[in-house]
Amino acid sequence: MTKPELNISAETLLSVRGLQAWYGKSHILHGVDLDVKRGEIVSLLGRNGAGRSTLLKAIMGAVTTKGEVSFAGQSLGGQKPHKIAYAGIGYVPENRDVFPDLTVRENLILGLKSKGEGRWTMEDIFDLFPVLRTRAETNAGALSGGEQQMLTICRTLIGDPDLIMVDEPTEGLAPKMVATVGALLERIAAKGVSILLVEQKLVIALDISHRLYVMGHGEIVFEGTPAGLMNAPEVRAEWLEV
Repeated sequence: MTKPELNISAETLLSVRGLQAWYGKSHILHGVDLDVKRGEIVSLLGRNGAGRSTLLKAIMGAVTTKGEVSFAGQSLGGQKPHKIAYAGIGYVPENRDVFPDLTVRENLILGLKSKGEGRWTMEDIFDLFPVLRTRAETNAGALSGGEQQMLTICRTLIGDPDLIMVDEPTEGLAPKMVATVGALLERIAAKGVSILLVEQKLVIALDISHRLYVMGHGEIVFEGTPAGLMNAPEVRAEWLEV
C-alpha cells in the first residue's frame, strides 16, 4: 500500500468534544476531543482496554455519554443509533456481523437505506471487491473470515454513509487479506468517504492514515500525523508497544 494523497476538504465532518462514556457505573471515556474531516482517514491507536471501541459506540449513541458529538454541523446528542446511521455514519463492529444463512447479495441488500440506492450501487460494491461478485449467491456463513470482513464493510458502504467507523478490521486475518482490507479502505476514502479506523496493526495505520490519535486510559494521549508518531518514540513505548 502507498500513502494516500491528502485530497481532503478542510471542512470538519465529525467533531467530538469533551466526550465521556460509561458502561453502567464504569467510567470509560474521560473527556475525548477528536475531529475527522471530509475524505480523511483517521486511525485510533492504543492497547486493548484504552477506550477505542467504546469511543465508536459512544459516537453511535450505543452507550451512556456526556459531552458533544456533532456531524456535518448537526448535534447528535441524545439521538438513537438508527437515527445517527441515517444522518450518514456507518459503523462496522469488530465481530463481523453477517447473516450467515443469507447470501452475499442478500446481506448487501439489507444494507440499503429505504430510499434505495445512493452513491454506491451493487455493481460498485462488486467492482471494489470482485470476490463478492463471484460469491454473490453463496451463503455468507461459508465465506472466510477475511471475506466476511469485506462483506460487512461493503454492506455498510452500500447504505451511502459520509463517514464509516471501522473497528479492528484486520484482526485475525492473514497478511495478504490485511493488505486487501487496507487497499479497500483507501479506495473508499478516495471517493470522498471519511474513515475513522480502530486498528491494532501500527504498520497499516501508518500506511493509510492522514492523521492518528493514540488513546490511553480513556483519554487522547497523542494527536498528529504518521510521521509525527514515528518521531515520538516515547509515545509509542508508553502507549503502544508491548
